[in-house]
Amino acid sequence: MTEAQQPQRGQNPPEQAATFQIEKIYVKDLSLEIPHAPQVFIEQTQPQIDVHIESGESRFQPDHYEVTLSVTVTARAGERTLFLAEAVQGGIFALRNVPEADIGPLLGIACPTVLFPYLRETISDLVTRGGFPPLLLSPISFEQLYLQRMQQQGTDPQQPGSGGPRIETAS
Repeated sequence: MTEAQQPQRGQNPPEQAATFQIEKIYVKDLSLEIPHAPQVFIEQTQPQIDVHIESGESRFQPDHYEVTLSVTVTARAGERTLFLAEAVQGGIFALRNVPEADIGPLLGIACPTVLFPYLRETISDLVTRGGFPPLLLSPISFEQLYLQRMQQQGTDPQQPGSGGPRIETAS
C-alpha cells in the first residue's frame, strides 16, 4: 500500500480540476397575450413572426451564476397583433476552479446553448396551448453571436460580465 501523496515543503499543492455543472433549469417568466381573440382564430392569414432573443447572467454566490435566456415572439397580420409570447428560461450553473478567462465564454456561449432547447420547447408549447400552430425557434449559434457582440463592444471575449448575445429575427 502507498500513502496518499502529501505536498512536500516548498511544493505547491496540486490544482483542483475546473468544473462546470448545471444545478437547475427552470422557467423564470412566461406570458402569452392574444389581444384580438377570438376573432384571430377564424381569420385565415399568414402572420409575420418577429423574434427577439437576449441572454443575461449574474453571479449570486461565489461559484454560482444564474444565466437567463429571454425571448419575445410577436405574430402580426398587418397592423394587428395576433399574439405576443414571452418567456425567460433560467439556469443555475456552478463554475468551480474555472480560470477567469474562461468564465465569459462559458456564461455567454455554453450556458445559453444549454438553455436554448428548453426555451424553444417552452415557446412552442405556449403558442400551441394558445390555439396557434406550433412555432419552432430556429437554431442559434451563441458562439458567433457572443463573438460579434464582443467585437461590437470592443471588449475581450474572455472577460466575464461582458453581457450575453442578443438576436432579432423576422420571418
